[in-house]
Amino acid sequence: MTKVYVFDVNETLLDLAALDPYFARVFGDASLRNVWFAQMLQSALVATITDRYTPFGAIGVNALEMLAARQGVTLTAEHRQELSEGMQHLPPHPEVRESLARLRAAGLRLSTLTNSTRSVGEAQIANAGLSEFFEQVLTADEVKRLKPAPEPYHMAAQRLGVEIGDVRLIAAHGWDIAGALRAGCAAAFIARPGKVLDPLVEKPDVIGNDLREVVEQILL
Repeated sequence: MTKVYVFDVNETLLDLAALDPYFARVFGDASLRNVWFAQMLQSALVATITDRYTPFGAIGVNALEMLAARQGVTLTAEHRQELSEGMQHLPPHPEVRESLARLRAAGLRLSTLTNSTRSVGEAQIANAGLSEFFEQVLTADEVKRLKPAPEPYHMAAQRLGVEIGDVRLIAAHGWDIAGALRAGCAAAFIARPGKVLDPLVEKPDVIGNDLREVVEQILL
């Protein structure tokens, strides 16, 4: 039985589309924001698999450098700083605040679990106006292993004082869902536009097109 609900942050709660104007200005194409984030996730997975930990923010800057090299764009220090600042000021998806409020009103325990560092994770949640909903902001940086490695999920259970099977991860990424399920958590998938589950991984028992639909199923 789920005792605590643990949320991924980027794309799950917060909308990366807010960065589109940045990519349109620097690279001339807003759609390259998706290419950049995909490269960021790929680099993070490579770092995790090869046991060479790098903070998620540094991986994001590295992915930006790789994108710039492919596009023939010269980055400045201001470009790098602007992206870092932008990541800390992402808005929540439209239904997120209302949905979190419903979960808290039902007496459920909520936490976040992000690959970002603690300072970034806390800034993101605070700047999005969501701090009141979460009892803890947990980050994979604490165990120096990024999701979907099992260590972050087990750390979250330990910090929250529950067994791993009492945790339900809520995420918009198939790889995060896979990591949570294989670590022993329950999971709920938010099928935001363009997000799909990995067919090689068992499906979670809760799937919705946005957080509102996921919450409806949780509160049944």
